[in-house]
Amino acid sequence: MRNGRTLEELARELTRQLETKKDLVLPPSAMRHETDGQGETRLVIDHPDGGRFAVTELARRQLGGKLNIPYAYFERMRTEQQDLLDRNVNTWLQCDEGHKMVRTLDGQARAFLSDRYRRLDNYDLANAVIPILGGLPDVRFESMELTPTRMYIKVVVPPLAYTMAPGDIVQAGIAITNSEVGHGTLSVQPLLYRVLCSNGLIVPERALRKTHIGRALGAEDNAVQVYKEDTLLADDRAFFLKVRDVIQDVVAETTFLEAARKMQRTQGIQLRGDPAKSVQVLANRYELSDGERAGVLRHLVSGGELSGYGLVNAVTHFSQEIPDYDRATVFEELGGKLIELPAREWEGLAAAS
Repeated sequence: MRNGRTLEELARELTRQLETKKDLVLPPSAMRHETDGQGETRLVIDHPDGGRFAVTELARRQLGGKLNIPYAYFERMRTEQQDLLDRNVNTWLQCDEGHKMVRTLDGQARAFLSDRYRRLDNYDLANAVIPILGGLPDVRFESMELTPTRMYIKVVVPPLAYTMAPGDIVQAGIAITNSEVGHGTLSVQPLLYRVLCSNGLIVPERALRKTHIGRALGAEDNAVQVYKEDTLLADDRAFFLKVRDVIQDVVAETTFLEAARKMQRTQGIQLRGDPAKSVQVLANRYELSDGERAGVLRHLVSGGELSGYGLVNAVTHFSQEIPDYDRATVFEELGGKLIELPAREWEGLAAAS
C-alpha cells in the first residue's frame, strides 16, 4: 500500500486547514477574473470576506465547465491571450444567474461549485469516523493522506484474516475517501491487505457512496454568504451515523470472506498467452500509461506467478511506486475491479498473444 501520513500528521493538517479555509456563496456577478502576463489567474471577490484568490487547476476546470468554456480553449487563452480569457470569463460571469459556491484554502480558490453542493468536510468526517475505527479490534491506521482533491483514511484489522496459500495471508481493512472540492463522492469501501508484500486492494462492492448534493444555499438577494466549518455541521451528523453502520458491515466476517475468496479464485486463472500482451490488454482497457504498463509487467514477471492472482498483485504492488497518492489509489481500486471480472473478460486477458 502506498505510504502516506500518520494519523497524527493527518490530524495536525486538518486542524491547520480548519483555521484558513472559507466558503463563499454568492452571485457570479460579484466575482471578477484576472490573469497576469505569466498566465497566473485570480478570482477577485469584492466583499469584506472576499479578496483576491489564486485559482487552482481544478477550480479553473470547474469555472470553465460552469461557463461552458472548453478547458482546452480556456488553457490556450490563459497561456496565449490573457486579456481574451478575462473578457470571456467576466462576460459570462455577469450573465450567469443564481449563486455559486467558491471554496478557498490558503489564499486559493480551490473549487468553483454549485450552491447545491453539500459540504461533507474532511475535518468533520475524520472527527466522526476515527473514534469508530479506533474501536475496531487491534486496528492499525496504515495510510492516511490529504491531496489537493481528496482525503484518504486506510486502516487494517489484523484479527480478521484469511490464508490465500501457505504463508500468504490477507487481512481485512477499510478505505474511506472524501473530496471537499467536487472531485468525487464520499465512500467507505472494503480493503484487502496482503501481508506478504504490503499490497492494498480496494473492493468496489458493498461500498457506501454519498454524492455532495443538497439544498441550494444561495440567498434570495445578491448578498454574499460566508459558510465556515460549524455552519452546516448538524446536517451531516445523521449521515455520519450511516457511515458508522457501513464501517461495521465492511469489517463483518461475511463481507471480508466474500471478498477474500473472490481474490483467491483468481489463482486458478492461468495466463496462457504472452504476459506482455496480457498487460498491454489491461493497459488499453484501463488507460494506463506506458510507464505504468511497464511497471505492472515488471512486477508480474518478478513475482513469478503467471496467473490472474499474479496480475492482481502486480497491479497493487506497483501502486507503492507511484509518487502521486491519488493515482496510487486508482491502482489499488483497479486490483479490486480485477477480482470482480467475469470469466469472459478474464479470458481476454489470459489468452492474449
